[in-house]
Amino acid sequence: MIFTRNYNLVNMDKEKELKKLGMRIKELRIEKGITQAELAARVNKDQQSIQRLEAGRINPSFIYLFEISQGLSVSIKELI
Repeated sequence: MIFTRNYNLVNMDKEKELKKLGMRIKELRIEKGITQAELAARVNKDQQSIQRLEAGRINPSFIYLFEISQGLSVSIKELI
């Protein structure tokens, strides 16, 4: 039984989780009244990169998430 639980965690639906992360980032950005272009400028990325992140099409690194959290003035914990 323990093996089954661990196996399920390892094989979680990565695409689904990335989409949830992207939706959370978008939600926070909109709450703060920031456009994708403004967030991109704050974190030294292009607007298309933010668009892909919010759509769940990229798997961001820890550093990228840290930059996004700073750009949104929230903790990484609040992002995830």
